[in-house]
Amino acid sequence: MPLDDILLDCEEQMDKALEHLNHELRGVRTGRASPALVENLQVDYYGSPTSLKSIAVINVPEATQLLIKPFNPADIKAIDKAISESKLNLPTSSDGKSIRLNLPSMSTDRRNQMVASTKPMSEHAKIGIRNARRDANKLVDAEQKGKVMTEDDAESAKESVQELTKAYETKVDVAIESKRKEILDV
Repeated sequence: MPLDDILLDCEEQMDKALEHLNHELRGVRTGRASPALVENLQVDYYGSPTSLKSIAVINVPEATQLLIKPFNPADIKAIDKAISESKLNLPTSSDGKSIRLNLPSMSTDRRNQMVASTKPMSEHAKIGIRNARRDANKLVDAEQKGKVMTEDDAESAKESVQELTKAYETKVDVAIESKRKEILDV
């Protein structure tokens, strides 16, 4: 496998780890209402678990309120049940056609808990990045053993993979720091 292909594959895997982290961070509460807070909740929709965003429209009418309008008003009870069973601990109010979620303001302790909850997400993303590095280095070693790549080329390739790893770990740190500021500065 040529060096460019190894690096491209490695970068794709690292991109996926970073993309997953960003997806996870969207679900972390910051004090402002965000559809990402509830859009991936699993609702029992006619016997099969379905994400909330696929059966309802989620709007933010105010900074601390979410409005959930199901496509079929008969689904309100299932949606309400999914929200009450989730870890969100948010009170719901329903008018028969929609559900309103009022997000209470967050205390300093709760904000610090939310910041702390981002640390495992960061570590998980970094593990994914390091696994991509390991896989790329294994490919480089295999190419060197197969006499496709010289020892100098292999060392150069490993340095390129390491530079890529450092760049992506920095991106993870920037994303986590940005989310931390967003949580604490609201």
